[in-house]
Amino acid sequence: MTPLKPIRHSTRIALGTLFFILFFSSWGAVTVGGLVPATFLADPLQMLAGGWSLLADHGFLKDIGATVWRVLAGFALAAAVAVPLGIAMGAYKPVEAFLEPFISFARYLPASAFIPLLILWTGIGETQKILVIFLGSVFNIVLMVAVAVAETRRDLVEAAYTLGAKDGAILARVLIPCNAPQIAETLRLVLGWAWTYVIVAELIGASSGIGYMITNSQALLATDQIIFGITIIGFIGLVSDYFFKQFNRKVFRWSLSK
Repeated sequence: MTPLKPIRHSTRIALGTLFFILFFSSWGAVTVGGLVPATFLADPLQMLAGGWSLLADHGFLKDIGATVWRVLAGFALAAAVAVPLGIAMGAYKPVEAFLEPFISFARYLPASAFIPLLILWTGIGETQKILVIFLGSVFNIVLMVAVAVAETRRDLVEAAYTLGAKDGAILARVLIPCNAPQIAETLRLVLGWAWTYVIVAELIGASSGIGYMITNSQALLATDQIIFGITIIGFIGLVSDYFFKQFNRKVFRWSLSK
């Protein structure tokens, strides 16, 4: 293996598939072999059976839909607020000086700590869960976008000024297009974090969602259903990440080096 040397797409798929084969084989060997009691860790077949029961008998598809909706709503709201703020912070130093101390402070606040306040302010409905995702995502997006814009190559900006561009054109024709691929990649990364926040939000005061199912299954010691819920989250995340990557590749082809 050579550092940073690209590999073929087929090789990448084969290696990724091999990992999952080894992972599930090891899991099966540990559980089916009796090294770990089923009460603490169900085997893969038990997990699939428990998942089928959830889907066929307990309406788990509705829980999945509720969770996906909350993630998309909270994340879209965070992106709509954070991306313009991040661009403004990265482009204009007075805006950065005004907002950066608060953003740096706020991004270290755990979103889960706001749940009691959000329940007090908005109740236990959808608004509370969407706001948990919003608070967990928005400050990180702002700072990451600001850093990307602030690191724009100076020669591009100076070349635009030399050609007669005004300040507004520098923002619209240089800073935003130059950093659009990095902004899109930032959104892809933070979308993964949003799934962490939604499960936390659904563990408290929820009547639907994957987190709600996991809580109920924990009370029943149904580890097969708990693992199935966690697996579904990972699967949805894998699929959404794949499509996000493909979208970025098609829209920002000039930025791809591999």
